Amino acid sequence: MTALAADTARGQSIAFRLGVAMVLILVLVVLASVVAATRFGQAASDETFDRLLRGAALQIAERVSVTDGRVRVDLPVSAFELLSLARSDRVFYRVIGPDGHTMTGYEDLPLPPGNAGSDAIYDARYKDTAIRAVKLTRLLAERSMSGQVIIVVAQTTRERTGLAASIATNAVLIIAAAGVLLLFLALLVLRVALRPLARVERAILEREANDLSPIDVPAPEEVAVLVAAINRFMGRLESRIEAMQNFVADAAHQIRTPITALRAQAQLALEEKDPERLNRLHRRLYARSVGLGRLADQLLSHALIAHRADTAAREMIDLRRVALEAERETRAASAQAITVELPDEEVWVEGDPVSLREAVKNLLNNAAKHGGAPITILVERHDGWASIMVRDHGSGIPEALAARIGERFTSDGISPDSAGLGLSIVASVAATHGARLARRTGENGFAIGLEIPVTRP
Repeated sequence: MTALAADTARGQSIAFRLGVAMVLILVLVVLASVVAATRFGQAASDETFDRLLRGAALQIAERVSVTDGRVRVDLPVSAFELLSLARSDRVFYRVIGPDGHTMTGYEDLPLPPGNAGSDAIYDARYKDTAIRAVKLTRLLAERSMSGQVIIVVAQTTRERTGLAASIATNAVLIIAAAGVLLLFLALLVLRVALRPLARVERAILEREANDLSPIDVPAPEEVAVLVAAINRFMGRLESRIEAMQNFVADAAHQIRTPITALRAQAQLALEEKDPERLNRLHRRLYARSVGLGRLADQLLSHALIAHRADTAAREMIDLRRVALEAERETRAASAQAITVELPDEEVWVEGDPVSLREAVKNLLNNAAKHGGAPITILVERHDGWASIMVRDHGSGIPEALAARIGERFTSDGISPDSAGLGLSIVASVAATHGARLARRTGENGFAIGLEIPVTRP
């Protein structure tokens, strides 16, 4: 299920998602337009036919007169000629005199509810048919007669409903045609706008597997951000691969020499008969094997540091704990006496505890092989920096090698005293932690270690 979901997610391209979004938006717009067009069509149709109804009612109202003290109505033919334009509709009328009795027309034609004293246009049902009616009131102020005459003219709604449907249909067809055209143009513009992504894709697919040079493809601002991110990633990958290749080449070169020496001395030992010379050869074999083992340990340590630089999560660390753990592990592997000087307060930094511990252990091994006892681990805090240093009473680093601190295999070959990787490991840890490699020389001896920015927990 997970793989299927992943394949489905990959199949939904940006163009597909934008296309679906535009279709949904267009459908919503069309639906809203249909509703609006239907209401507009009904309103337009009602306004047209209501004017006809009102005109007919006004013509009838004009023919209301008082003669010999009686109200009379002379229905004009022209009033119903206008309404007869709607051939499929029926027309009803009613004239109510001042006494409340129907003078002419349909006596049961309904009046608007709750609206007896004012003019109105209203919907009702008459003879099981929907009708639209207009009510007008004419006031009489004659000497012999006063009061109001109510004129009601009604018409069935078949023609007005048909007109409303026709208006709405035409509007919807126009909107739908415009929407389809708009969708086509939008998809065309979308296809043109996404061409830079296709160019980037072709530029990547056409590359050789070992080509990690930056992608040089003209792209708009949004795509240029993606291209820049890909270029930064390929730059980091290229530097990592180059560092790994150089490291493997250097390691192979450095390991070849002690292995060749071991093979030659082992062959001499097999052919040697003199016990004294054989004993010297055994000591040399042991010394070479110790140096080779130290080289292998430091190679593994260096590989571990390089790997954790990209993968290990940073966490808050108390440098005092790093110092104690490094001292305990180094003392367990050798009989070297190590002193630890720690402040009373916690010294917090952000980093990888494993890498920092490996760096301190390599400094301790260097001090044990090249320095002089006693060896001390110092943890200090000053001016926004935390330092973890290893101090010994040796002569320190020769000036000829001081400028090359951090380079791999800076010693003269592999020997029981040096494998040439200790300070390179420390320099790598410093680089990944934003720290600096510090050296101090004074009356108390030579100290070297890391200075790391302090971080509040």
